[in-house]
Amino acid sequence: MSRYTGLQREVLALYRRCLRAAARKPADSRSHFKTFVTREFRRYAAEVDRKDFDTIEFLLRRGNRQLEVYGDPNIKRMTLGS
Repeated sequence: MSRYTGLQREVLALYRRCLRAAARKPADSRSHFKTFVTREFRRYAAEVDRKDFDTIEFLLRRGNRQLEVYGDPNIKRMTLGS
């Protein structure tokens, strides 16, 4: 029996893909990418109710689009806002 729902598995898979993409960035900017990923996931984990499926699905689509952009090998740096 699965410990996670399908939606939870999707969120975890996106998180892992984001961290893997951050690990492929240049060493001097890698920490900025990892910080951004962690901050975004924690922020929404605290703000979104786990039964708000529409919002979670929207955030998954948004996260996948952001991963396409930030995962591009040509993106070398990221500046973090306050």
